[in-house]
Amino acid sequence: MILKELLHAIPVVQVVGSLDVEVASVCFDSRKVEKNTLFAAIRGVQTDGHLYVDKAIAMDASAVLVEQLPKQLDENTTYVVVGDTSYALGIAASNFYGNPSKDLKLVGITGTNGKTTVATLLFNLFRQLGYHVGLVSTVENKIGDRIIPATHTTPDPVALNKLLSDMVDEGCDYCFMEVSSHAVVQQRIAGLRFAGGVFTNITHDHLDFHGSFDNYIKAKKKFFDDLDRYAFALTNTDDKNGQVMLQNTFAHKKTYGLHHVADFKAKVIESHFDGMLLQIDSHEVWVKLVGGFNAYNLLAVYGAAILLEQETLKILTAISEITGAQGRFETVRSKNGIVGIVDYAHTPDAVENVLETIKDLRVIGQQIITVLGCGGDRDKTKRPEMAKVALKYSDKVIITSDNPRTEDPLAIIKEMEAGIPVDKKRNVFTISDRREAIRAACHIAAAGDIVLIAGKGHEKYQEVNGVRHHFDDKEELEKTFNEL
Repeated sequence: MILKELLHAIPVVQVVGSLDVEVASVCFDSRKVEKNTLFAAIRGVQTDGHLYVDKAIAMDASAVLVEQLPKQLDENTTYVVVGDTSYALGIAASNFYGNPSKDLKLVGITGTNGKTTVATLLFNLFRQLGYHVGLVSTVENKIGDRIIPATHTTPDPVALNKLLSDMVDEGCDYCFMEVSSHAVVQQRIAGLRFAGGVFTNITHDHLDFHGSFDNYIKAKKKFFDDLDRYAFALTNTDDKNGQVMLQNTFAHKKTYGLHHVADFKAKVIESHFDGMLLQIDSHEVWVKLVGGFNAYNLLAVYGAAILLEQETLKILTAISEITGAQGRFETVRSKNGIVGIVDYAHTPDAVENVLETIKDLRVIGQQIITVLGCGGDRDKTKRPEMAKVALKYSDKVIITSDNPRTEDPLAIIKEMEAGIPVDKKRNVFTISDRREAIRAACHIAAAGDIVLIAGKGHEKYQEVNGVRHHFDDKEELEKTFNEL
């Protein structure tokens, strides 16, 4: 492709060199530069790509995207100066792969909790309806049956557009994609055209990155602000910030909710550990998911499917058959009837939602034992709050390690313990080894009790000092149950 074509729709400040040079690839990692690469110098959290411009040129890049020109210029390289290289990279990557989002009905799902479940449910629903579908999620990326491992909730612009291009090539009609607040701020979705956006909810999370809750809200809102008038914007009207998401969008505005006036309404009629009976817009349907939070997730899925012009009865029939995302309220039962639940809940609100559901479902005499940790190098302010919430709904809590990353696990645990009232400390145990914590919870539990393992969900690793060691909560739970 010619550089001039690649720069279409990018606000260019200055060009030094020829726009007719050949571009064979696009990247922002100087280690991946090949002959005739367009290298984008991105100002990241860890480093500044402008420091690697000379390295990229030495590796035969034909052009570079920069926010400022280097002091010395190479006469064989074209320099393109832009105001924001992150934004320009998104557009360039989209152009390079033929703007694949325009050939798909791409729906983005954003919010603190529920993104993975809603995206996965929509993927499963539309496959049930007979479509060829793509998925971009925290757990995994999929093109039909083909699984592509996920490294980020929302991939970088180059990887994302390559993935969308592959979906188009393989005949996908739809793609359902998680859109993280990081991705919005870092312009990973720049250049993409969305057929619709779904907002789940917003609660305390990622303040380590955004700096304040207000900035976090603005990041989510920007996704909806950028939707065009041909798209739909579907928001949770029961969330106090739900309407905020719609304030400046040009998209077709729709709402869903269980309690307030909304375009799509639902009510939980019955709830059990193996499913619940919902009333959705006057239709009763039995579903395989559990909990009020999943009632919201399913209602969001239903609303999005209606807005994508699917037939109501076909949607409801498919909803009754689909299952949720891996590591989201997954249940495992021991031989003596202990109910084990593995869930990705890693924010105070998510922990509360899961435990409220469990508490509503349990019968007299059933204890709730919760195993909970907090990840290192992430928002520290939620640590005491998560412990406090877990203790509010549980009979016993075991505080343990999650992904400590570069932090001391015991220091993280100490910060969690700060949220425990003095009169409740007798109900809390500290076991830093997560495997031993899960074993202890199962051995403490009596027949019929409920053990919740929260925080890691689908993850198959534990990250310690930059190294990922194999660790699977569900696998450990099943192994311990087999020993009982």
